[in-house]
Amino acid sequence: MADESSRRFTHWEASHVEVTGALAEHRRLAAAMRVVIERLVLSDAPEAELRAAADALERYAERLATHPRRDRMEGFSETAPAGDATAFFDHSPLIGRANPLAPPIRLEAQGDRALGTVVFGSAYEGPPGCVHGGFVAAAFDELLGFAQTLTGSPGMTGTLTIRYRQPTPLHTPLQFEAHVARIEGRKNFIEGRLHAGERLCAEADGIFITIDQARFRKLLASRVLPPESR
Repeated sequence: MADESSRRFTHWEASHVEVTGALAEHRRLAAAMRVVIERLVLSDAPEAELRAAADALERYAERLATHPRRDRMEGFSETAPAGDATAFFDHSPLIGRANPLAPPIRLEAQGDRALGTVVFGSAYEGPPGCVHGGFVAAAFDELLGFAQTLTGSPGMTGTLTIRYRQPTPLHTPLQFEAHVARIEGRKNFIEGRLHAGERLCAEADGIFITIDQARFRKLLASRVLPPESR
């Protein structure tokens, strides 16, 4: 069981291993785009400068369209990781270092606990100076999903309940923790907490339903891709 758990954690944490070549540059570009997003949402730059930046980005978007596009799901099964898992998790919208939408959250396992650390920037603001509650929920979904791999039979989110205790601050190191509370048949019950230092910001309960390989392959087969990815 220990070997199997280590293999699962390696896949979940794959976006945090050091890489070289194109993937390293992909991460670098995504990091630069995060900085642009952070500064843009607060910028009072003049019209001419914003126009020049938009023109340059539109040209680069057209340039990217000339290159082949990969399907990040290809060769991957969440219930039995296979294929290029590093590339899969590197493009996650929450933990992916190669995805500019991701904060990104850093996940790790310590014994029977799943831990997550993250700093949310200005692009994630909801109430003044605070993280939007929807991003808090999404982060919990990712962390609890990681924690349920401890069961050896991970599944998909069935329910997710968030209790917001205090506002979650922006630009502040946040600590998530989650553990498996119990297992009942195909249901994995996971509990989690979010702290900013000593402050308890939120708690979460999730139920994850184990699915078999045939069901997952059916989801893959029915997945609709954007036209330019076909």
